[in-house]
Amino acid sequence: MRADRTAGLAGFLDAVREELGLDLTEEQAGTDIDLLPQWDSVHLLRLVMLLERESGRAVPVGAVLAARSLREIHALAAGGPGDAR
Repeated sequence: MRADRTAGLAGFLDAVREELGLDLTEEQAGTDIDLLPQWDSVHLLRLVMLLERESGRAVPVGAVLAARSLREIHALAAGGPGDAR
């Protein structure tokens, strides 16, 4: 089985940069999603697909929609619901 490159925040951000084409810094991971440059709803869908593909498990989409930052989304994907806050 291949390793999940999104398990750590740095790998997660590398995957966001590579797969979504968004050049975001670690500081921006905590920024409200609505304030991220070039962010839109298509990026959110692509991010969910990326996380599910990398982790091999379902991502709680309802919780992802409620998340306010990429850091929160990463915590959800890495540890499951409730770990983001």
